[in-house]
Amino acid sequence: MLSASLSKAMISQTKPYVGVRHTDIDSLPEVMLDGLRNNLERLSSELVISGCVTRVAGSSIEVQGLDSPIGSVCRVVCPAGRVDIDAEVIGFEKNSLFLMPYKGTEGLSPGCRVYPKAGTSFGKLSNQLIGRVIDGFGDVLDAGPAIEYTHEAPLDGKLINPMQRPNIDTILETGIKAIDTCLTMGSGQRMGLIAGSGVGKSALLAMLARNTAADLVVIGLIGERGREVNAFINTTLGELGLANSVVIAAPSNASALERVRAAKLTHLIAEFFRDQGKNVLMLFDSLTRVAHAQREIGLTIGEPPTTKGYPPSVFSLLPNLIERTGTGIDGNGSITCFYTVLAESDDRSDLIVDIARASLDGQIMLSRQLADKAQYPAIDLMGSISRVANSLLDFPRVKLSQKLRRLWTLYSEKEDLIQIGAYEDKSDGELNTAIELRSALLEFLAQAENEYYPSEKSWQRLEEILQ
Repeated sequence: MLSASLSKAMISQTKPYVGVRHTDIDSLPEVMLDGLRNNLERLSSELVISGCVTRVAGSSIEVQGLDSPIGSVCRVVCPAGRVDIDAEVIGFEKNSLFLMPYKGTEGLSPGCRVYPKAGTSFGKLSNQLIGRVIDGFGDVLDAGPAIEYTHEAPLDGKLINPMQRPNIDTILETGIKAIDTCLTMGSGQRMGLIAGSGVGKSALLAMLARNTAADLVVIGLIGERGREVNAFINTTLGELGLANSVVIAAPSNASALERVRAAKLTHLIAEFFRDQGKNVLMLFDSLTRVAHAQREIGLTIGEPPTTKGYPPSVFSLLPNLIERTGTGIDGNGSITCFYTVLAESDDRSDLIVDIARASLDGQIMLSRQLADKAQYPAIDLMGSISRVANSLLDFPRVKLSQKLRRLWTLYSEKEDLIQIGAYEDKSDGELNTAIELRSALLEFLAQAENEYYPSEKSWQRLEEILQ
C-alpha cells in the first residue's frame, strides 16, 4: 500500500476529479484517498515500459524509449510468424541503447517493441549438472533428461577478497610424468596451456580430465568446431571421464555474446561446486576464442581498436575471468585451472599469450617440432614453468627438477649443431651429459594418452635417469 503522502503527491499530478481542485487534495475524505491509492497501484502494476527498434547494423540493435542498465536482458518482439529474440544491453549513447542478440537478428523490422526481461544476466545452477553437456544458456545438448535447476546467480559471480585466499600448499597429482615432476601443480593453481593448432592440446586436456585427483571436472569448450566438441566428449573424454564432469559448449557458430556468456557460465558452475567445499578442476578451451568474441562485441559498440584490433574491454575481461578461480575463502574448496591459449602462427609473443603469462601462475608450452616427431605430450620445457612448484616440493626434488630443465635447455640451444655433427667441443661436461641422456629424457617425458603414471613412481624414475 502506498503511503498517504506519496499517494497525495501522485494524485496531485493527475487529472482532478470533477468539482475537486488540486489544492483540495489534503481535504479529501480518507475513504476517497484509499480508493485513489488502489487505482494507482493497479495502474502501476499494469504499466509496461518498452522501447522500439530504430536501427540494426550487423549484430547491433539500436533501441529508443527504453532505460535498462548494461548487462540486462531484453525481449525483442518480432512480427507475427517470427520467433522473438532475447538480447543483452552492451552499451548506450544519449537516449539510445545498443543491444546484441544471443542468436541473431533474423526477423527484426523497424518499430519492433523491446521489453526489459531481467535486470542482469543470470546463470542456472544445480547438482544435476554433473555428467551433463549444456550450452551457454544452460540448455541440455546431450540426449539426457531436462535438468532441474535449483539455484540462480549473476554470471559475473562475486569477487573474493584476496586476503581471504590461503596460499597454495597442496600438490595436485595429474598422473602425467612431465607435469608432476618438472611443472608440479598445486590445488588452486591457474596454468596456461600455450600452443599452436594441432599439437595435442585436446588430448592433453583429456588426460588431465581422466587422471587428475579432483572431486569434479568442469570443462568449457568455447569457440571450437562443432565436430571437435562432439569428438572430444564422445571419443577423447569418453564415458568414464564425462561421468565426473560438467561440459559447457559454445561452438564457433554461436554468437559472440553466447560464447562470452558460456565462458562466464563455466566459471560460475566451477564457483558453485567450489563453494560446496569441492576441489574442482576446470579445463577451459580456449581463452583466445573468448578474446575474439569480446573483440567482436567491443568493436560493434564502437570501442577503439588497439594492438591486433583488440579493444580495451578484452584486457579487463580476461583477468576478471582468471581471478574468479583459485583457492576458496579460508580454504573452502578450490578451482584448479588449465586455460588453453592459441599461439597464432606458433608466435609465443602473441598478445593474448602475453596476457595469459602475466595473469596465470605458470604456463606449459607445447612444441610443434616435438609433435612432428610424435613426441606426446609435446611439452617443451623451454618456456614452461610452474610458479608455485618450488614452494610445494622439498629441496632434493627441486634440485632434480631444475637439473632436468637445465639439461633439456642446454641440448635445445645447441640442437642444430649437434644434429649436423658440428658440435665437437667436449669441454662442456653438462652439455655432454645432456647429449648422452637425451633419449632417456625423451622417453621419460613421453606418455600414452590412456596411461596413468603415479607421481611417486615418476620421481623415482627421474632420479634413476639423472643419477
